[in-house]
Amino acid sequence: MLELRNIYGGYGNITILNGTSFRIPPASITTVIGPNGAGKSTVFKAIFGLLNIHSGEILFDGQDVTGLSPARMLAQGVTYVPQGRNVIPQLSVFHNLELGGITAPDQDRVRARMEEVMDQFPMLRQRRNQKAIELSGGQQKQLEIARALLLDPRLILIDEPSIGLSPNLVQEVFRTLQRLRDQGVTILMVEQNAKAALAMSDYGLVLELGQTRLHDRADKLLADPRVGQLFLGGHVEETTSADAH
Repeated sequence: MLELRNIYGGYGNITILNGTSFRIPPASITTVIGPNGAGKSTVFKAIFGLLNIHSGEILFDGQDVTGLSPARMLAQGVTYVPQGRNVIPQLSVFHNLELGGITAPDQDRVRARMEEVMDQFPMLRQRRNQKAIELSGGQQKQLEIARALLLDPRLILIDEPSIGLSPNLVQEVFRTLQRLRDQGVTILMVEQNAKAALAMSDYGLVLELGQTRLHDRADKLLADPRVGQLFLGGHVEETTSADAH
């Protein structure tokens, strides 16, 4: 579904991605892990059109989408849930959710999708008139994920969904992502909580210095001593060419 081919890019004259390449299949969860400064969040910004790409190609369903704007990526079926809290605290749950479809030309379809999404997230229906600030951290993250679903995405990019959450709430969010995967949505996730994220994923990527160092099934990465070595500050000497297919 998604393929990055030798992507170089960064901010201004600073290059963060140094030939990043990988591909992920549809209806799967792929977790991106790596040390701080590895380029994990930068990869998402490159995919979603928020970063200057110097060279390389990004393909989505075989179509070249390199450098497309975020609005055009949304139209392609790609949504992005950034790091941290991204709800408007004083707006109601309903109005926060509604913002996810504000750019859609077919507002009748958006209203229908809001009902469908609230069916998927009953908590949102129950709390639709409450202010978003009154939700727990895990509930706010569910609201962000639900909002990303309004435009019927085929691919969701979600950056650090576990930040600030208790272990129980992290598992709740992860179960939500697995349920979406089972419904056919493809998920690419950056996550510092590497063990927990890989345990619930289908595939994993390890980035270091803006390059894909390891790419394999998640269970194999969990058992790979090189993953532990990387997080202990060692250098991965060998690149796995294993294909996500």
